[in-house]
Amino acid sequence: DQVLHIVPATYQQVQHLQHLCSALPVSKNNHPLLCEDISAGEDLHIRIPPPLLQEVEDSLDQHVISYKNCSFSLFGVLIPDVQELVDQSMPRERSSHQQVPAGYVYTQYHLMEELKRNQNLNHLRQVNGTTKHFLLFLYYTRLLYYNIIVFQLIIFPLSQISHPSDRTKKIIWMDCGIHGREWISPAFCQWFILQNYEFDPKISKFLQNLDLYILPVLNIDGYIYSWETELLWRKNRSPYMNGTCYWTDLNRNFNSSWGSIGVSYNCSSQIFCGSGPESESETRAVAQFIEGKKNDILCHLTIHSYGQYILTPYGSKTTPPSNSEELIHVAEEAAAALKGKYGTSYEVGSISLILYYNSGFSRDWAHMIGIPFTYTFELRDKGTCGFVLPSDQIKPTCEETM
Repeated sequence: DQVLHIVPATYQQVQHLQHLCSALPVSKNNHPLLCEDISAGEDLHIRIPPPLLQEVEDSLDQHVISYKNCSFSLFGVLIPDVQELVDQSMPRERSSHQQVPAGYVYTQYHLMEELKRNQNLNHLRQVNGTTKHFLLFLYYTRLLYYNIIVFQLIIFPLSQISHPSDRTKKIIWMDCGIHGREWISPAFCQWFILQNYEFDPKISKFLQNLDLYILPVLNIDGYIYSWETELLWRKNRSPYMNGTCYWTDLNRNFNSSWGSIGVSYNCSSQIFCGSGPESESETRAVAQFIEGKKNDILCHLTIHSYGQYILTPYGSKTTPPSNSEELIHVAEEAAAALKGKYGTSYEVGSISLILYYNSGFSRDWAHMIGIPFTYTFELRDKGTCGFVLPSDQIKPTCEETM
């Protein structure tokens, strides 16, 4: 496949791209969108399978959207060969039946089976003061556990990283992997959990005042499906309409202006919002857990890719939250710290103002229930590799984000 970068300049080009959108995966920057939301002057990324490449090129030529002169800024080949990037990220000799090597490498992407069998998770209880949580939720064919001990069916724990204290501390929640294809997100959560907190004085002091709750893979079925069947899979895998259709975008399924804008009610759409707010077991499980602790949660972070943004509420409206000034200030401080490591630039702002309108986001829901600081991080890069970020970028991405 190829990924093309297009910026439509005229109404006629917009109309043509809206027509293409009905047949091809089209996104605004890294985000899937409704065809009618395509507008002039906005960046679009279109993924084209090989059998359609010539047809699409001819069609773009016909509508004077040149792909031969990328400096013209209307069109460019962003990713000439998606498979080449896949080969760089995922060693071919791997299989789900391999044993995890003794020297488990956190700067590679890993199958869910490898994550599950990683014995270092047991060691977290001693190294990072990790506390186990025993909450159980069933969904589709797999189990979502919040637990640090390893059973046969446990896929991944919700980890609490803390220092012992006699007082109740505020909490920072962080989840990764809400979209299956965003592999750098769970890779970062792994990295974050496995830092040696005892020997970092900054973090050690931090943990005297705050606890961290980290869910490394929220959309377990979607993550597995992206490895086994369709690399760029986004949604979960739950059945819909008596099993005639599948899949909900979990980040359109939270109870924050659910279904009002920037979603689709067509279950084949990338942004299908489900049959109702929290209709999906994954969404419901996370919402119930956070609701139970919301009075103690100071900050809610959800980690995504790609685009290099730190996004604040809200997606469904441009009216800013009451603490918008402080939200933006904190995000700008974070972006400056992140840039200080390797010079990577992140854009800061409300998602409805700098990207697009949407509803049902976990970030907006968390703020609406009273959590004061809520952010979406969109990690590397800006589209050169996109969702197929090579594994040699895992370490610098994790280091700067940490």
